[in-house]
Amino acid sequence: MRKVACEQWVKLATDPDFVFLTGDLGFMALEPLRDALQSRFINAGIAEQNMLSVAAGLAIEGMNPWVYSIAPFCYARPFEQIRNDICQHNLPVKIVGNGGGYSYGSMGASHHALEDYGVLLTLPNLRAYLPAFDEDVPEIISQLQDTHHPAYLRLGRSEISNKFRYIPYAPWRKILCGEGMPIVLAGPIAGEFWNYCINLDKNARPELWVLSELPVPNIGEVPASLIVRGIEKGLCVVEEHSRQGGVGQQLSDLLLSEGIFPKKYVTFFARQYPGGRFGAQNFHRKQSGITAAQVLAELELH
Repeated sequence: MRKVACEQWVKLATDPDFVFLTGDLGFMALEPLRDALQSRFINAGIAEQNMLSVAAGLAIEGMNPWVYSIAPFCYARPFEQIRNDICQHNLPVKIVGNGGGYSYGSMGASHHALEDYGVLLTLPNLRAYLPAFDEDVPEIISQLQDTHHPAYLRLGRSEISNKFRYIPYAPWRKILCGEGMPIVLAGPIAGEFWNYCINLDKNARPELWVLSELPVPNIGEVPASLIVRGIEKGLCVVEEHSRQGGVGQQLSDLLLSEGIFPKKYVTFFARQYPGGRFGAQNFHRKQSGITAAQVLAELELH
């Protein structure tokens, strides 16, 4: 997704207020953007707290700053600056975290983002954006370029097969019909589920939904057809994120507060490191039980 994002940022480089800051990252990827922005492309060095505060200052002066790093380096390390300098003042700083979830694999916990949007959504005014497919990225970036609030964009690696017929971007999308329990997916793991479920008989496969914007502000934003199916068949949420603060908790709180009770409610989430070892992204997904095969097998037991 980073390559697609870079291409879109280059298209926006003619905006004189657009400024891009990186924490000494993006080499062999962001050079076209550096060349397009010139002095408005700032390598802030390995000084993420300072980078976020500089971005806040630029926003106060009327600039449109974007900040980029490996996900935990741009939300965990400078959390205080995001909280005090950006969110408390409702500044339009766009924070781009590359490698959501277990994307950085064997590089370990320091490079994994398992609580990112849950933590950031505790702050005022901020919204999180979770593209599921490469094609989502230009639409989200165009939208964020004109927003006037803090935002977090979580990039990953699109996992959809070339047989997928892209569904136009929307905060909520149904990407696959089925007669089974609806599954709400967050982020690129949606691609793995589509690849797996498309080969199942329609009567046996789940209905797949993608949620790409958080928080969900009110029950009116949740598709009515999904609520109806949830009451009838139950509802499942899968995300490469911790349970605390994740989509599963947020959606359950919203439904229950409105007196809506799905027939069942099952959540699958990142369980940190159950085996105490590090490996590739799919290794960690299997350890957490969130691969498509594992989830569907577990749903059979419910």
